[in-house]
Amino acid sequence: GKKMVTRYELANVDLPLFVGSAILLSLMVWDGVFAIAEALLCLVLLLVYLLYAISVERVADEAMTRSMEEMEAAGASRPKRRRLDPKVYLKLILSVFFLYIGANYTIVSVVKLSEMVGIGTEIIAATAVALGTSLPELVVSVKAAAMNKPELAIGNLLGSNIFNSLGIMGISALFGTLVIPETITGFVMPMMVVATLLYFVVIWEKEMTLWEGWMMVIFYIFFLGKLFGIF
Repeated sequence: GKKMVTRYELANVDLPLFVGSAILLSLMVWDGVFAIAEALLCLVLLLVYLLYAISVERVADEAMTRSMEEMEAAGASRPKRRRLDPKVYLKLILSVFFLYIGANYTIVSVVKLSEMVGIGTEIIAATAVALGTSLPELVVSVKAAAMNKPELAIGNLLGSNIFNSLGIMGISALFGTLVIPETITGFVMPMMVVATLLYFVVIWEKEMTLWEGWMMVIFYIFFLGKLFGIF
């Protein structure tokens, strides 16, 4: 069957960090409170991870430069580096602005929807909002897998979850201590840890098969069913 094969860095470095950040977050919120001291620890760990990622990229750039120099020495022409278009910066600024506006509307909508249907805001956030914010990542990973680029598909998932656990929670708690609902600490977080460990076991062998992918999908459906009391 079809399968995705990953490189060394993803399976041996990013994957353990992915698992570690998820377990660390679950331990921090276990008492129902996420304080500023815990937020600072998460941000420090995120900084260490980012510095590592930058160092890996620098090594890759140096290797590419050496390869180009060897090509020139052999008589081949050096590929031209594309200059960054100033429009990219404008698009980035506009994207951040619209993300901010969208985030505000999302929060207001979640609260109103919660009041209308009588479901806790944390449940809507863990399902509808989580699905909505993860759709771009899903599209990127699906396209990457279809183009036979497993590193991009899996790296996108690992990196975004590491940032969510350390960065999003860390930055949010800087504005005040976060009180975690019992639904999150008693069910959502344990399920997240189980899903994380399951993913770790699957990817540890540096490949993910089709049936393992379906197993993940079925697990998520089970999670939704339990959360809404269907199962």
